[in-house]
Amino acid sequence: MFACNRERNRQSSAHCTDSVPKRPESVAPRPARYNHRVRNDIGKVLLTADQIARRVGELGRAISADFDAAGADEEIVILPVLTGSIVFVADLIRQIPRRVRISAVTVSSYPRTAQASRGATIVGALPDDLAGKHVLVVDDILDSGGTIRLIRDELRRRSAATVKVCVLLRKSTPAALAAACDYVGFDIPDEFVVGYGLDYDNYYRNLPDVAVLGKDGPQGDRGA
Repeated sequence: MFACNRERNRQSSAHCTDSVPKRPESVAPRPARYNHRVRNDIGKVLLTADQIARRVGELGRAISADFDAAGADEEIVILPVLTGSIVFVADLIRQIPRRVRISAVTVSSYPRTAQASRGATIVGALPDDLAGKHVLVVDDILDSGGTIRLIRDELRRRSAATVKVCVLLRKSTPAALAAACDYVGFDIPDEFVVGYGLDYDNYYRNLPDVAVLGKDGPQGDRGA
């Protein structure tokens, strides 16, 4: 059994969801490296690039240690959820020095300018050869929990040996906190965030920080 099983090891593991680092109380200023347009769009920075890098390193070490402790010497199949997790998974896999296979899955839940989940639907095929495999699902943000439940249920139907889930961000909402998740980078307020792979209408994925759009930024259908 993995060391990060919440029911069996709620107190001892430093990387379980019970000891997820909270967002620092102080909000970082908008970086000077952002150009004028982006600085105007961003209201505040929640997590800096340095904070994210440190936490990703911790997650990678925790994941590796858990698979080693469980005796999972075989390969890990990593399923990044596109497109929001692309930056996160690129950094995370370099912190997992073992044999891995990557096969991306596409799930639609935030169409274009929507800032509230409208239900998750798998729009890309999952691999067919997952029976008996150890699978790690990597997603950018845990909001309603619908995406994770959808993928986890499908992987179980395909007889994966183990299914673990790692998310960079988890919103501090009852639905998100109640969703089963093995590795969480940060707990954040219930705000719409962009950067480090997360987007608004396909913009801002390239920002190195996690930030909240300002009142003068794109409005779209906030809160829909």
